[in-house]
Parts: sequence; structure tokens; C-alpha cells
Amino acid sequence: MTVTIAAAGLANLGWLNLLVADMQTGFGPFISVRLTDAGWNTEQIGAVLSAGTVAAVLAQVPAGMLVDYFANKRLVAAAGIVGTMLALLLIAMHPTFVPVLIAEIASGFTGAVLVLGIAAITLTLTSRAALGERLGSNVRFAAIGAASGSVLLGLVGSWLSPSMVFVAAAACGLPALFVLSRLPGPAMLRRPRRQATARELPPQARRLLFRDRRFLAFIACCAAFHLANAAQLPLAATEAAHRAGTWADIVTGTAITEPQIMVALVSPWVGRLANRRGRRFVLLVGFCALPARALLFALSPTPEMVIGAQSLDGVSAAVFGVLLPLVVADITQGGGRFNFALGIASVACALGAAVSNAAAGALAQKAGLPVAFLALAALGAGAVALVWAIMPDTAQLPDPHKRQEPA
Repeated sequence: MTVTIAAAGLANLGWLNLLVADMQTGFGPFISVRLTDAGWNTEQIGAVLSAGTVAAVLAQVPAGMLVDYFANKRLVAAAGIVGTMLALLLIAMHPTFVPVLIAEIASGFTGAVLVLGIAAITLTLTSRAALGERLGSNVRFAAIGAASGSVLLGLVGSWLSPSMVFVAAAACGLPALFVLSRLPGPAMLRRPRRQATARELPPQARRLLFRDRRFLAFIACCAAFHLANAAQLPLAATEAAHRAGTWADIVTGTAITEPQIMVALVSPWVGRLANRRGRRFVLLVGFCALPARALLFALSPTPEMVIGAQSLDGVSAAVFGVLLPLVVADITQGGGRFNFALGIASVACALGAAVSNAAAGALAQKAGLPVAFLALAALGAGAVALVWAIMPDTAQLPDPHKRQEPA
């Protein structure tokens, strides 16, 4: 009976990831279309989008602490879904500055809660041996949801109106809530996986993370990955769009969608490989795609090259999407700090991405695109060297603070 309940829960978990990704797609480029249709200028649009980005970064750690604090992760995830739905509807009904600003800030927090809540639910439903493959399946369903959501919402916007995009995205939250309600809670499993909550931790438990060399090495690698990765597609897509002329939108859409297809195809395999060969080996594979992709862009950012090189982005995105929660789970090992640690790692990713976009954009403006891509390739090679030099295999090393954690 327990096996049947757990298996059904894992099937529903896949659908939950897909539907949540469908819903969150509404906060992508469609916002710019909606606000432009409502008469906004580019400066106003940039201001609210920047506020949403800042809110998403600042929300990571508080959201992680919130998810860690509550034993009922399903309730927290449900609150995140409802909050996201309300933010989408607010944009649809009131496309004026203050409501949209509130919606963007709210979506930053609810999005963080959702990502962390689903990761925490996955931990309770999956054995440690199967966690890598399960996280890979989560990433696969999320990628399918992002791709299908982009197509669905694009059709809604074209056939109906830009405001209906957000109504349709919010509507995806209703089946997401239903699927979430079908997930088994710990009480339904005969031998639930024990996860301490934040309220059960001694005050120094979180501080121990910052003495753990594995965790410090990993957040350094997270920042290095995004420092080398974030600016690559925006720079390449801009140049490719200029060369593509009337085909610019198709080239850009293909460049965004292609990595999602790759992620959907390879993510479960990435999880299995991480279990067989170790986390460090898989991280090295994913990081090696960074300098290779940047060098291809440096050779010639033509539309054909951009579309071809984006397959490498799919590989690195799949690796990072699976390994980020998996390595954090290895390090925290059920000690009630999983979401807090995942929030810290997410902040490191966001900071690396912010510096990447700003620095590479400035370098491209002053020295040209080839120089900017060569610099990103050098940063990518440095990120590979960093993983090789300082990142241990967390699947094979014991937790140095295990005796200090609650059972």
C-alpha cells in the first residue's frame, strides 16, 4: 500500500512541476507585451521588471526559512500557487504602475516559495538512492511545462488579447492545486522520511553551513557558472536577430525553446548519471559546455550558429537544474536546513548572473562581441577549473556536522 501511494505521489509530482511551469511562464516576455499594449514605455517596463528581479533575489533566503519552518510542505506550496495566481490576475485586470509593481514583487516571493516547496516535497517522497533521478524528472516536467506554456500563452495572446494571457496562466493554478492535494503527506506513508523542521534546530545549526567547506565550494561554483553563462544568449540573440531580419522572432523563439527540449530529454539521465558516477563528475560535464558554447558564439553569432550552440545550453541547464537541489540535499541531509541552503545557493546564482549581464554588455559595447564572448569563454574555463580544484563529491563524503544535527 505504501509503495502504491508513493508511486502515485511521484506521478502527481511530475504533473505539479509541469502545471507550475505553465503558470510561471506568464511572468516571462508576455509582461512586456501586455504593458506595451497598455501604453507603457520601455523605461517604465524596465523599472517594474527590475523590481521583480530584485524581489526574487531577496526572497530566496526568507522563502527557504519559511519552507523549512513548516512541516506541512504541501500547505506552503499551495499558498505559493494561490499567491502566483493572484499576482497574474492583478496584472491582467490592472495594468497600471502600482498594481503591476506589487504583482512583480509578490511573484518574486511566491515563485521562490514554490520552487523550494516542491523540492522539499520531493525529498519526503523519494528515497536517497532515487533522489537524483527524481529531481531529473522534476526538471524534465518543468521544461515541458515551460515550452508548452510559451506556445499556449502565445496562442491565447494572438487569438484573444494580451490580458487573457495572464488569465490563462492563472487558470493553470487550479489543476496545480488539485494535483498538489493528491500528493501524499507524511502521515499517509507508513515509513515517512524524517525531515527536521527549522523550529527543531538549535540556534547554531544554520551557522554550521558556513563552516562546511562543501557548501562554500558549491556556492562559489554556482556563482561562477552563472557569471560565465547568463550573458551568452542575450548577446548572441541580439546579434543574430539583427542578421535574421524578418525572421528575428522565430530565431529568438527557437533559441529559447531548444534548450528546454534538451533539458526535457536529458534531465532524468543526468540524475541517474549523478548516482552512478558522482556529483562532481556530472558538474564537470555541465560546466564544460560553458566555454565551448561561448567559443562557438565568438566564431560567428549567426542565427544558425546560435540555434546550434543552444543545444549545449540545454545540457548545462539540465545538469545545473538537477545538481543544484541534489548537492544541497547531500550537504544538509534532512537536518532542517535544506531550503535555507538552497536559497543561499540561489542568491549566489542570481548575483553571478547580474554581474555577467552587466559586465559582458559593457565589454561588448566597448570592445565588440567577439571579445565579450572570448571573455565569457575564459570565465567558463575558470568555472570548470574551480569545480575541479575545490568541489568534492558530496555523494561520497560524510557530513562533518552530522552528530550535531537532530535525528
